[in-house]
Amino acid sequence: MKPIQVGLLGIGTVGSGTFNVLQRNQEEIKRRAGRGIEVTMVAARNLERARSIVGDGVQVVVDARAVIANPEIDIVVELIGGYGIAKELVLEAIAAGKHVVTANKALLAVHGTEIFAAAQTKGVMVAFEAAVAGGIPIIKALREGLTANSIQWIAGIINGTTNFILSEMRDKGLDFATVLQEAQRLGYAEADPTFDIEGVDAAHKVTLMSAIAFGMPVQFDRAHVEGITKLAAQDIKYAEQLGYRIKLLGITRRAKDGIELRVHPSLVPAKRLLANVEGAMNAVVVHGDAVGTTLYYGKGAGSEPTASSVIADLVDITRLHSADAAHRVPYLAFHPNAMSDLVVVPMREVVTSYYLRLRVADEAGVLAQVTGLLATAGISIDAVLQREADEVGGEGSTQTDLIILTHNTREGTLDDAMAQLQSLPTVLAPIVRIRKEELA
Repeated sequence: MKPIQVGLLGIGTVGSGTFNVLQRNQEEIKRRAGRGIEVTMVAARNLERARSIVGDGVQVVVDARAVIANPEIDIVVELIGGYGIAKELVLEAIAAGKHVVTANKALLAVHGTEIFAAAQTKGVMVAFEAAVAGGIPIIKALREGLTANSIQWIAGIINGTTNFILSEMRDKGLDFATVLQEAQRLGYAEADPTFDIEGVDAAHKVTLMSAIAFGMPVQFDRAHVEGITKLAAQDIKYAEQLGYRIKLLGITRRAKDGIELRVHPSLVPAKRLLANVEGAMNAVVVHGDAVGTTLYYGKGAGSEPTASSVIADLVDITRLHSADAAHRVPYLAFHPNAMSDLVVVPMREVVTSYYLRLRVADEAGVLAQVTGLLATAGISIDAVLQREADEVGGEGSTQTDLIILTHNTREGTLDDAMAQLQSLPTVLAPIVRIRKEELA
């Protein structure tokens, strides 16, 4: 059979990896796909660099629309990123009857509903394994491997930059700003790391996983998003002393009145496998009612790990290229006419447990005052740790840290209690609150 012809929009880190892996493993990929898969056209800003990667046998152009307009191209691979021109090109490729593969989690998390609807109308496929967790086949697992299950919850370390920073802060006892500079020097963090360190990148990814797990439209605008910029070295140290490690988690969970969708730093018990994922690695834990808890671990970024997922999508599309659209795996696992109207639960209604750190005056009665106020609010305390004053401010210090672990409570209830605690004259600094996830 004639090989499937692929056009790449972008030949950067992932694009070059995709081309190289396809070339290197072309015979094995052909045996799996049932026919050859060839990159025959590439759109790139830097023509000279692109030609140095793909050689003379591939047409290289500046205009991405020339790739979409080429009637010989069967699949368009969008590797540009962002919400702007990438959205226009993806929709134009779909309108032209091309299948689309993308690694663009931001685009799909924000505009996925529109893109999937357009693809359904045209009867083409949109595949995005590479958009979440790099080389880990988590989309395939959720969409197909776990299809028998009612998914109960997902929790993932899905941003390598923040996991590297937190690992270094814990290992070396350094503060956030120092480790961020080192991460940028080593290439783990971008020059502008905002999307990573503020949790936005992880929120894009967990939005997509949530939509597939629960059969609901993408709802990034309703996700609760917190990053790691306010984490202090002493909280990482205290967490360790209590038997926990702090990780930036993307979490989505079935709740009584809908679905939780949130990204924030979390205390995870040190005995959990997820707590021991270090450096720039990614891991996702999925809990289904039939299968129980499953773990997916691997490289969440990089040229060839991400290319592995791009090519897996190319193979899937090649296999189903001539299949009736009704017989293909739905974009978000559930058939479009069977999608749920589940709502995303407001953060104030989320129920979980908490770590609180209060910098307080080192005087009699403060602990009783704090715990009494929490008791009045109906918040049950699991553990209390008080640091000696000289550990906090040196010998002769008049301040100390109270560390409190709570049992499960409603976030809104804790918010109100924290406001009262903060108003106490003996509470000397903003209270630190980190959510605690047992993942059991």
